[in-house]
Amino acid sequence: MGNRKQPFGYRMTLGEITIQPEEAELVRFIFQSYSTGATLGELTKTLCRQEIPYYEGRSWNKNMVSRILEDGRYVGEKGYPALIEPEQLRVAAEKRTARARPPQKTPAQKALRRLCGAPPSERVEKIVTDLLNELIRCPDRVRPSTSQVVGAACGKTREELTSALERQPIDEDNARALLLQLAAEQYDAIGNTEYETVRLRRLLTGRKPMTEPEAELLQSAVSEVRVTSNCVTVTLKNGQTIERRDQP
Repeated sequence: MGNRKQPFGYRMTLGEITIQPEEAELVRFIFQSYSTGATLGELTKTLCRQEIPYYEGRSWNKNMVSRILEDGRYVGEKGYPALIEPEQLRVAAEKRTARARPPQKTPAQKALRRLCGAPPSERVEKIVTDLLNELIRCPDRVRPSTSQVVGAACGKTREELTSALERQPIDEDNARALLLQLAAEQYDAIGNTEYETVRLRRLLTGRKPMTEPEAELLQSAVSEVRVTSNCVTVTLKNGQTIERRDQP
């Protein structure tokens, strides 16, 4: 029949709603299997392999299974004989709600997204965890990356000094002032780098390796994560970079 006049598991006999035994067993099987972890897709495949149809001449699909799991009449509502316990219907409803709800991001995943500038994949999460664990196992591998930090911090002043020295005649007072400014900026950059290096080593010393990223460590130790198709690069707070490249 194309449309069911009664829910699957029941039939009308002499004006009375009665249980259809073979279908009723399938209803109980569906609720039991779903409550123990089976998905709608898995249940559909299993039901397609047996002989009892939901509609005559049609294969089972997820909508049919879902309709059964949502039907309160199976616990005895609206004059229908009960096929399952109310607890089974409640558990099924909770599981369906949980599966429909998108998974919540952990604080670490949110922190890693900010560092990456995009949602990180499981591959990126694992690589970042592995790279930080290498430093946790050996904190002395944290070293100042002075050249990179100083270069970034002092680039503008260095350009101004170069321009001043190229102009003839040279403005000695201006050049001298730029030299002093450049030296001060380099000193500040080196000092900050060394401080961050010591702080990071202390932060990592004594920690246990992680099984997944930890938000607190990401926020305290990492300033950026760059992701390309074949490389993940982690920039630490002291300017040092560590990376993992895919094997060619």
